[in-house]
Amino acid sequence: MAKLSLQLKLGQQLTMTPQLQQAIRLLQMPVLELNTQLLEALETNVMLEQEEPGDATTAGDDATVVAGEDIDQGEWADIYGSGRRSENWSGTDQPQVDVPDTSGDSLQDHLLWQLEIDDITPREAAAGQAIVDSINDDGYLVEDLDTILNTLPPEAGFTLPEVEAVLMRIQQLDPAGVGARDLSECISIQLGQLDSSEPARELALKIAGSELDMVAEHEYAMLRRRLSVSDAELDIAIALIRSCHPKPGSTIQTAAAEYVIPDVYVRKQDGRWVVDVNRSIAPRLRVNQAYADLLRGNGEHTTLRTQLQEARWLVRSLEIRHDTLLRVAISIVERQVDFFEHGEEAMKPMILKDIAETLQMHESTISRVTTSKFMRTPRGVFEFRYFFSSQLSSDDGSEQSSTAIRARIKRLVGQENPAKPLSDNKITKMLEGEGIKVARRTVAKYREAMNIAPSNERRERVARR
Repeated sequence: MAKLSLQLKLGQQLTMTPQLQQAIRLLQMPVLELNTQLLEALETNVMLEQEEPGDATTAGDDATVVAGEDIDQGEWADIYGSGRRSENWSGTDQPQVDVPDTSGDSLQDHLLWQLEIDDITPREAAAGQAIVDSINDDGYLVEDLDTILNTLPPEAGFTLPEVEAVLMRIQQLDPAGVGARDLSECISIQLGQLDSSEPARELALKIAGSELDMVAEHEYAMLRRRLSVSDAELDIAIALIRSCHPKPGSTIQTAAAEYVIPDVYVRKQDGRWVVDVNRSIAPRLRVNQAYADLLRGNGEHTTLRTQLQEARWLVRSLEIRHDTLLRVAISIVERQVDFFEHGEEAMKPMILKDIAETLQMHESTISRVTTSKFMRTPRGVFEFRYFFSSQLSSDDGSEQSSTAIRARIKRLVGQENPAKPLSDNKITKMLEGEGIKVARRTVAKYREAMNIAPSNERRERVARR
């Protein structure tokens, strides 16, 4: 018979507190939505006040970090911990600059982009395309897998388990819960992405799997007895369930704004690339310390005490958003220094996993940061996710970015003899001459994506002139 004993064990675990949930929501908000949220908080919470530009307390809040220098990653806390600030602050806000936004990606575009830069095979990409086409704007899969399987080329010999495996992969993409076939699966996917040590996670998964109807009917007493759990355990599990988004696809904005404001600035200073977060894009908030001092030691004014806690959470969540944007931007710039120095043809292949591993964050967090966030550089304004691309092999064993290959194709077409335009086959051979292995169909795909007409149409245009 095994001997029972008590052991004291120290460890760290991620707890999905209301503060963390708020931090995640703020993190994925584009600038205009963030502004609206903060102005509403200022109007409704008396414990918040807006910092004035001349306040001494604002000094040091705008971090400027040099990309490329040796930075001890261990000094940085995780996204859910305390933020790191730089001492290299310039002391002045960057101006707000409106730039036309031409992205406007749909949920399907957002999912296909993540698949494209992931390490998947052509077969998985084909199945992924078919699955994504069957996901509605709320993020749910509206066709069964047998129907999706029948839309794939019969000669390719796809199997149902193969398609289901790709669906499982899509269900791990951002937004969390996408690709679910019903509400139960949607919530279960989101809960499954929490840390395994999260309190009441397993209980919440059990409820999501078979007891959601009782939660909807508020049959908590009956549910507690059925599951043999305490009121406290049930409360935590239900709170986790309610923190999940019932329509994850709706978090992806499909309408493109007319203008965007850069979230960060990148510039070269003293031979090194410097990254600044644009803190002028949103009002700076702080807790009204005078009101907070009045509540100290006072057990009354429950509403004000609640507002004080909410104010502290919001200020801290904004700091997390600021620090996370900065960390991700720095990591991108460090990896893509060649792009900033030499242009698109020097772009290196990079996927979400690369940044996630460097910063010790989850890939879904990186996806949130890189969506609808913009970087102003000497080469133009780019969405963060522009710097991510899939990779192709070259003769010397190195990897080439698909963005760099597109740039090479654009250059070759731009330098061609208009009377004798280059065919896709010719471009493929020319790229091979530069040490880049790429299939003709890939060249055609990239050419079409850049709205470059095929060689016969380009020749006809010249002839009509």
